Amino acid sequence: MRPSLREIAMILGIISDTHGLLHPEAIEALQGSDRILHAGDVGAAEILDTLAKIAPVTAVRGNVDTASWADTLPETEIVEAGGVTIYMLHDLGKLDLKPEAAGFGVVIYGHSHKPKKEEKNGVLYFNPGSAGPRRFNLPVSVGKLTIRGGKVQAELIELSI
Repeated sequence: MRPSLREIAMILGIISDTHGLLHPEAIEALQGSDRILHAGDVGAAEILDTLAKIAPVTAVRGNVDTASWADTLPETEIVEAGGVTIYMLHDLGKLDLKPEAAGFGVVIYGHSHKPKKEEKNGVLYFNPGSAGPRRFNLPVSVGKLTIRGGKVQAELIELSI
């Protein structure tokens, strides 16, 4: 008997704030992902094309994504993965719903460039940090979510740039 989708681990590569720069270390860290979620401030269409060579990509628009190529990117997105419903947006300050009431297990966001993972009201809030140009004294980072049996394990990955 084959295992159900809820029993098989699904790996989501999480990236944000590339601002038109995709470091080779970020590409390497995202290898093995079943899907990649980009939380905005992509900066250039080529970033999404490169990520799509690793795995299917879902991306939302960030405040720097103003060129015509980004017109098709939504401001928010809902992703179903491994029995978990994920809400994506760029700026957490623009969250206009209660994720726990809406049935979301994870909220993925970017914008602040600060990697962060925290649980509030049974919802994982996950910011992979900035994978693009280094800003301030913040790390360059990406993240991974491993979903197995409807449970989410979050990992922040600091890149050696």
